[in-house]
This record gives sequence, structure tokens and C-alpha cells, in this order.
Amino acid sequence: MAYWLMKSEPDAYSWQQMVKDKKTGWSGVRNYQAANNMKAMKIGDEAFFYHSNEGKEIVGTVKISKLYHPDPSDESGKFGMVEVTAGSAFKTPVGLAEIKVHEKLKEMAFVRQSRLSVSPVTAAEWKVICKLGGV
Repeated sequence: MAYWLMKSEPDAYSWQQMVKDKKTGWSGVRNYQAANNMKAMKIGDEAFFYHSNEGKEIVGTVKISKLYHPDPSDESGKFGMVEVTAGSAFKTPVGLAEIKVHEKLKEMAFVRQSRLSVSPVTAAEWKVICKLGGV
């Protein structure tokens, strides 16, 4: 199993909406590196749900429930999407500032490539963040 971090602006699609919907297509990704990360996802992989812009914090987890497939919102036909299912809500959101100063998280792909909307997370990083978030 692999781990990931997926960003969403809360005013576009929030954790609360994810929980309400139970599953959603993760569409609208138009960066090739982020798209390649989604292509590498397998069913059952887990990802952190990160609120970008507003909040700047990891608020929960999702599970990959459908592999990479065409994104109907992409008129060019170059990009795809995955489907995710709601996982666990964090008891304590884990903020970007906390991640940047944590000794075991400073080298995360998410920190090094902050503009990337979908990035890999190591198993060790996953464990640390889940502990910080209370799950």
C-alpha cells in the first residue's frame, strides 16, 4: 500500500462535503506530476485530505476506491482522475506550520514541492502525521 497527500481548497470542496458525500471523483488536476502521482495510485491506497489556502491543514484521510480514469471536466482529454472514499477525520488537524518544523516531516515531498496538489507520503511520515492528528 502507498500513501499520498491530496489538496483541496475548502471553498471548492471541503472535508465536511467529503464526509457528507462519502465518495467523490478527484477531478480538476492539471499538473503532469500530480497526474502521474494519481496514475500510480492503487485501490486501497490511503491519502491525507489537506485543506489548502484556507486552514492549511490535514483534516482527515481518504481511501482510493477507483483507479485513474478520464476526467470528464478536461476538454483536452489529457488528464484523468481517481475516486476517493472518506476515511477518518482527524481529532486534531495537523497544520502546515507544524509539519514544516517537525524533525521527521521536514523532507516531505509536500513541503519540498508545496504547489503540487497530489504528492507521495512515506509510511514513516504517514505514521507520524496520523499520531499528531489523533487517528
